[in-house]
Amino acid sequence: AATATGDSLLNICMDAKHHKTEPGPEGQLYGQCVLWKDNACCTANTSMEAHEDQSYLYNFNWDHCGAMPQKCKRHFIQDTCLYECSPNLGPWIDQADNSWRKQRIRNVPLCREDCEQWWEDCQDAVTCKANWHKGWNWTTGTNQCPPGAMCQKFKFVFPTAAALCEQIWSGSYLYTSHHRGSGRCIQMWFDPAQGNPNIAVAQYYA
Repeated sequence: AATATGDSLLNICMDAKHHKTEPGPEGQLYGQCVLWKDNACCTANTSMEAHEDQSYLYNFNWDHCGAMPQKCKRHFIQDTCLYECSPNLGPWIDQADNSWRKQRIRNVPLCREDCEQWWEDCQDAVTCKANWHKGWNWTTGTNQCPPGAMCQKFKFVFPTAAALCEQIWSGSYLYTSHHRGSGRCIQMWFDPAQGNPNIAVAQYYA
């Protein structure tokens, strides 16, 4: 029975806002999402929108405290690509109590380098909130800082790489000490020519 449950966590798409019902090849994936073109839970359209500053995916504005530097933004694009496109997040899919999605991910073990590079490249970007899932002012139809929230550099809002990865999407990611290629952590970034390392990681945790 364990194997049956284990297998049901592999190669699946979560039941969320833009995900396909089943993963499959998507030849036209755009930009940073291209890593998943052989087997993806996202459509080409979703991959294109993942790169927009103010995309229709969630009407979310990265530049809520002024322009986010490009070297930082690429990590958020990559995070969106992983979330929307990866068929290897099954072991961490959890029920969500949102009107807009039935499932979410929780405690995905992120490789140390992916998390630290994210923090490194974003420490001087500016935000007004530690948890970007809730508490925004949405009166204009896009997220704005709530009244009284102060815009500060990431390094003050998130003093460590672990704080950034674990808090920003309310526990979607878990900071780990595992290294890329260890087979014990999910990589946001990988070389598709070498194959997708996250397949083995999902198998390990399933």
